[in-house]
Amino acid sequence: MPSQKRSVAMSNHPRQRFFAHGDLRLVVLDILSRNASHGYELIKEIESLTLGHYTPSAGVIYPTLDWLQQQNFIDVIHGEQGRNDIAITDNGRFWLNEQSAQSEQIKQRIKARIVGHELRKNPAMKQALDNIKAVLDQKVNRESASEQTLEKIIAILNRASQDIAALD
Repeated sequence: MPSQKRSVAMSNHPRQRFFAHGDLRLVVLDILSRNASHGYELIKEIESLTLGHYTPSAGVIYPTLDWLQQQNFIDVIHGEQGRNDIAITDNGRFWLNEQSAQSEQIKQRIKARIVGHELRKNPAMKQALDNIKAVLDQKVNRESASEQTLEKIIAILNRASQDIAALD
């Protein structure tokens, strides 16, 4: 029964991290480049940016802020009522500018993840996407598809994407 165990494992996809290592630092600096903020406001801004698909915990956001402060990329000013005002420094703006290509890639990945999540809200769409992934896994990964088979699969997928794009 190894094949049954394998198919069960395939259906339980591990949860992917929303951001890769270091991405959150750039997201936070990007937000701070527009407005000074507080930790809680940053959490809410990131939640809004991802349309609610990711909300960093305090245990994630505050170590990120500590790292940014240690690098002299942000200033943390102790404000009234125990709230800390967080602002980007000139060093932070310089580093953010140096990382603009990576920052843009992060923004594109966020958009792509949100689109994928929205598509999967429709149960029939989720099933159709899962069917495509399962058959591709079977044909390409498990059967070690030939170059000719890969070319046919690519042509089919390209035709399907063109047909979808042509819909009104």
